[in-house]
This record gives sequence, C-alpha cells and structure tokens, in this order.
Amino acid sequence: MSRKSSLTARYGGQDVHFLFPLPQVDDYHGTKICDPYNWLEDPDSAETVAFVEAQNNLTMKYLEECSVRPQFHQRLTELYDYPKYSCPYKRGQRYFYFHNQGLQNQDVLYVQDSLDAPATVFFDPNKLSDDGTVALKMGRLSEECEYFAYGLSSSGSDWVTVRFMKADDLTPLSDVLERVKFSCLAWTHDAKGVFYNCYPRQEGKTDGTETTSNLNQKLYFHVIGTEQSQDVLVAEFPEHPKWHSSVTISDDGRYAVLSITEGCEPVNQLWYCDLQQLPDGIKGLLPWVKLVDNFDAQFSYVTNEGSVFTFHSNLDAPRYRLINIDIQKPDRQLWTTLIPQHDKDVLSFVSCVNQRHLLVNFVHDVKDVLQLYELSSGRLVRDLPLDVGTVSGVSCKKKHSEFFYKFTSFTTPGIIYHCDLNDQNPEPKVFREVEVKGIRQDDYQTRQVFYPSKDGTKIPMFLVHAKGLKNDGTHPVFLYGYGGFEASIQPRYNVAYLLFVRHLGGILAVANIRGGGEYGLTWHKGGTLGNKQNCFDDFQCAAEYLIQEKFTSADRIAINGASNGGLLVAACLNQRPDLFGCVVAEVGVMDMLKFHKFTIGHAWTTDYGCSDNPEQFKWLIKYSPLHNLPQPPYSGPPYPAVLLLTADHDDRVVPLHTLKYCAALQHGVGGSAAQRQPLMVRVDTRSGHGEGKSTAKAILEDAHIFSFIAETLGLSWKETC
Repeated sequence: MSRKSSLTARYGGQDVHFLFPLPQVDDYHGTKICDPYNWLEDPDSAETVAFVEAQNNLTMKYLEECSVRPQFHQRLTELYDYPKYSCPYKRGQRYFYFHNQGLQNQDVLYVQDSLDAPATVFFDPNKLSDDGTVALKMGRLSEECEYFAYGLSSSGSDWVTVRFMKADDLTPLSDVLERVKFSCLAWTHDAKGVFYNCYPRQEGKTDGTETTSNLNQKLYFHVIGTEQSQDVLVAEFPEHPKWHSSVTISDDGRYAVLSITEGCEPVNQLWYCDLQQLPDGIKGLLPWVKLVDNFDAQFSYVTNEGSVFTFHSNLDAPRYRLINIDIQKPDRQLWTTLIPQHDKDVLSFVSCVNQRHLLVNFVHDVKDVLQLYELSSGRLVRDLPLDVGTVSGVSCKKKHSEFFYKFTSFTTPGIIYHCDLNDQNPEPKVFREVEVKGIRQDDYQTRQVFYPSKDGTKIPMFLVHAKGLKNDGTHPVFLYGYGGFEASIQPRYNVAYLLFVRHLGGILAVANIRGGGEYGLTWHKGGTLGNKQNCFDDFQCAAEYLIQEKFTSADRIAINGASNGGLLVAACLNQRPDLFGCVVAEVGVMDMLKFHKFTIGHAWTTDYGCSDNPEQFKWLIKYSPLHNLPQPPYSGPPYPAVLLLTADHDDRVVPLHTLKYCAALQHGVGGSAAQRQPLMVRVDTRSGHGEGKSTAKAILEDAHIFSFIAETLGLSWKETC
C-alpha cells in the first residue's frame, strides 16, 4: 500500500495523525459515493490495528480520568452484587435454574430434586475461563433429563461449539459440534439425538473477528455417541442461501415442526415431519410436508392435540392471535381462531401448561398482562397478579401442572411467582423475591407519558426520576431508544440507570418509538424500510418534549442506543446535533450502504432495505450515519460529546461500522476550531455484540459510559438527591 492519505483527529486541541490508503469510490446506480475509510473493513490490516490502538489509548486515558468514574465504578460494583435468579424449570423429576451470587462473571446452572431440596451446581461456565469470556450461549436438557447439550461461545462471538454430558452423573461425552451459529437445539423425545444448524466450512477465520457473510445454513440431526462427520443432513436450501431454519419438537414428541425465515421480518414458512412415519429412523433428508410455503405471515408453534396444532400468528392480525390448524385438513379455509386479536393489546407470547391451559401474555401500552386460558375453547379463566412492568421469564411445560413467571420493572430487580394448577386453590405465590441493598424503590417515581411525533402520532415514553422532581429545566436526562425489528422495549431493571438518577440527579427516559413491536406489526412497519425516518423523528420529538415540558435543556440530554439503537442515535446526532449534549452509540449499524455484505447483515434488509435496489438506495443514503456527516472543512456549530463503543469479536454488527463512522466524525467535525467536546471510540477486546459479556466487563463498560456522560455534561456526584 504505497499510496497514502492522512486523517487528523482532534481531541480538545490535540491533533492525532493517521496514515491510510487512498479512498475507494463506489458506484450506486450511477451515483458515485466516496468511501475514504474502506480500509477499516479489514480488521487485521496494519493500518486498522494501528488506528484502533491509537484511538483506545486516547479514549481509555480520558475515561479513566473522568471525575466521577471512581465513585460510579465502586458504587455500581457494590449494588451489582445482589443475587440473581431465573425461573426454575422441570426436566424429569428435577428442577433447574440459573443463579448468580452477585459478581460472578457468568450465571451458574443449579439442580435440585424438589423445590424444597438443597441445590447443587450442575454446570458452572466460570470454570471455563479465568476472565469470564467463555459463556453458556445455549443449553438444552433432553425430555426426561438423560443428557445435557450445551453451546459455548468465546469472547462474545455468535459462533458456538456444542458439547454434551450425562445429566445424572455429569459425565462428559466426546460428542462435539462445530460451526454452529444462529441454531436451534432440539432433542427427540427418545433422547437419541438433537437437531441443530451449522454453516459450511469457509476459508479464513471463524472466531468472531471475521467479516465474511454467513450463508447456506443447513439443518442436521446428531446421534449421541457419533462424530459430527456422521451427522444426518435433514434439510437444506441450496437455491436460497440466506434462509435460516429452526426445529421444534411437538409436545407429544411425534412431529418435527420446521420454521424457515429469510431475514428478520416476522414471517416464516412452516413445514413439518411425522417422525412416527420413519420406520428406519432419521437417515437422510426428511419428507417435509409444507403446511405454509410462503412468507405471508408468522406462525409459531404453541402445542398440538393430535393433528390439531395451535399457532401464535399475525396472519390477518397485526396484533397477533391464536389459530388452530388440523394438519389432516390443511385447507386454509378450515383454519379457525382460538383467541382473536385484541383491539389494542398485542398478544406477545403463549405457553401451554397442565395439559389443558394456556399462559397468555398481552402487552398493554408497553406493560405486560398475564392471563390463563382454556386450551380447548380459548375461554379466559383468570388474570394472574402482576404489577406495572414486564414478564421477563416464564417456565412451564404442557405435561406439568405448575408454572413459574418472573416480573421485573425499572425499580424491581425480580419477583418469581409459582403456581400449581393441581392445588385446591391454585393461587400464584411469591417463590423468590430479590432486594438490592442500598436501593429503595420508594426513592423513585416511574410514570408513562405520551407525546406527539412530527406527524402527530402519539409515542409512549417512560420516565424514572426522584420523587418530588421539579420541572425547572435543569435535570440531566438519559434518553434511550431502539425502534427496530419488532422489539418491544419494556421496563427492565438496570442498576446503572438508577445510579444515574440517584447520584447524578438525572432522569431516565425510555422512548417507545416506531419500528418496535409495542403495538404490533403496524407499529413495526411504521418505522421500517421507507418509513425509517419516523424512528428518528419520534426520538428527536422525545427530546423536544422533555425540553418543552421543562424537564431539561438540550445541553443536558444524553442519548443512548445499541445495535439498531446505535444507528438511531447516530442518525439523530447527524440530523440534530443542536438537540443533545452527549451521544453514546453502542455497536451501531453505521454504514447503511454496505451492511448487508458482512456476516449476518443480509438478514436486516427486511427492516432497512438494501443499496443494491435503486429505490431503497435512495432511502438509505438519506440517513446512513456514515454518509451524512459534515465534510471538512467544517465551519458549522459544534457537535455534542460523542462516545462510540464496539468490540473486536462482534460478529453481529462488525466493528468496521463504528470505526468508519468514528474516522469520518473526527475528520469532518473534529477538525473544526469550534469543536471542544470529545469525539471518541472505545473498542473492547475479547467482547462481542453483548450476549455473554462477563459481569466485570459489563460493570466497567457502564462505569465508563456514565462517567463520560457526567464529565461532558458537567455533572457532579451526589451522595443523595
């Protein structure tokens, strides 16, 4: 690389110089787009390595010197040290649950013979690495608890290695499955083997630091006690390299139900195979029956009574409903509705319990409602007790009479309820409740407001702040948003958020903007494809509302989002730099013209569109964060403080997005004499997109984020507020 150009990044008057290859120019349907930082797409090049090292040296020095960092890190560590539990679930005659004593890097799986019996460690991922960077990504016990299949990921990568052990005496088996990613893990009821997905071998690395596309996923069946090379290919789609599949074994163990997706849109094909009709067992490609062979709607298996299957579906129901399909009479005209869609509430998930009941969760204005229904008639039996917040976990099986559910909110870390429908008076009872010493719920107030967006649409937003707050326009705000992939951002417990409220005098604001699933499919589609600008308008209007109602002022607002939310806050920064005082974008999708070329990015075109399409290119170029930054020399108003975060093993949203955006931001805005606030990037090592991150890394990251916000907004630490 003999031809070089240069980049100058400015940090509070200090210039830092980088040399890099000359820019590339791409042609999009006749439009020439310069890509001066395409060299950062190679994570292993000497130029990229030098760029990351220089950036991290500057950023980490700044973050470590932030005035509130020692107090925030210490207090966050103290308050993070509380016991965390999942709902117990039953396999065979034993109960299993995850538990973290407080500061363990990874949650530990425990087992007990009964709910009153002492618990012992069943599987401890903390023993697999000294720094907690090996995580249990997936784990499945066979139906009668003969075997445990578990998938491990390293350094936050989506790649998984699946291993097996006997569940009774914890004896490890020699079986190993490699090249597993975005996979199901479904045991046959006879425990002879599991269905799983993997990708073909590819050239180069597959450790989570590569950028190559994930294509041609296949479905296999692995027989316990055999080599992976002997696994049976049961489904492949050579004419559709972007298809993904997932198998669910029916409650009666008879059917393999296959869901096929292409991208992230909530639609799928639905195939099934009657395993009882395989006299020689699973020996090759299965004789799949195509119940649904198009991508018109989503169908998720709930349960079946013989040949009558119950599905959770958005077919002709944007807020979802339950439908029954008799696979012996598959004509669509014979499909029936078991529970109809509600007028406003979204039917979000359903589980079968006690042979004849359904646990049904509705989302009402972003808050959960949990109810019990009859499976046979769809009749409502009763409401289940639930405060204002979120059902963050449910555990039950059709053949068991008992169920567990976990409730959480902005100020409630977790209450687990238990109910046995065989009891004479089956009332849910508190099974386990967690309290965090040093945090009192009474100190905080949570409220929900509705504000108008640019087009008049009412957008819900949660506010959490100290009681007795006065609207005097002075309070710092941490404004969070996501707005994509039909994900509903509901109340959840986060110690760092509460510390921001209590010790930095702040307000937590969570805006439920379009693109999510808070009000079903219509709400989702209102923020996708050609409507994506609605997400940015909704979020900017949230900030304007908070200013108008005298909660805060523009220079006191910090905005935050991750992944699709990182795209959100970066786009809003570009469009309205005057509206915010600080921007924190985590693992964001920043290059909207090329995202589909890397790892699993092609799956997101259902939300975003694709620059290969001329019309969709016009949408994307208007808001792509990388392509809408000022070009030097920049003489406009200064930008707010910016902290970008990414990680070297993020193979979901690869680091090049953040690195390219950082380079363009520093070169275009950082060179301005008026720019005083820092424009920085933090590149974590041995970390990925977020899942499986060790507790120590999570605490340090939050401490850095909120210390940066405090430093750049001029906030001081308060012991009480």
